[in-house]
Amino acid sequence: MSIKKIGVISDTHGLLREEFIEALKNVQLIIHAGDIDKEEVLVELNKICPVVAVRGNCDKGKLKELLPFSDIVEFQGKYIYVIHDINTLDIDPEAAGIDIVVFGHSHKAYEVEKENVLYINPGGAGPKRFHLPISMAILSFDGEECGVEFIYL
Repeated sequence: MSIKKIGVISDTHGLLREEFIEALKNVQLIIHAGDIDKEEVLVELNKICPVVAVRGNCDKGKLKELLPFSDIVEFQGKYIYVIHDINTLDIDPEAAGIDIVVFGHSHKAYEVEKENVLYINPGGAGPKRFHLPISMAILSFDGEECGVEFIYL
């Protein structure tokens, strides 16, 4: 069985870095956890592969209208819940049968497993903020196994 990958990105704030475009060329799906700011970011990501995106608190106008508050995607038999701000989580992931929760907002890369649910924040991929590193993540699926790799610039 071949390894399947998801590129996880958030908080681009209108800036899609060339290094991250390159890193995303080997994935089958991209998840953007909000604060996109410019529609062009989604256009460029969609040139690479399918994209699942939710709106963040900085997404205004057309993006706010087009993007859902949250979304659920199934990939390799795993259910992934996507939301921008984990503090606005509107479901109980474990009770809902969610395997992975992807979120952004804090710009801080984060991975933890709680109550059989993997929580992942890829960090901020756009302009440097809050003295935090610029980052994204790759989720790799090999059968039932799921791994997370953070990519830092």
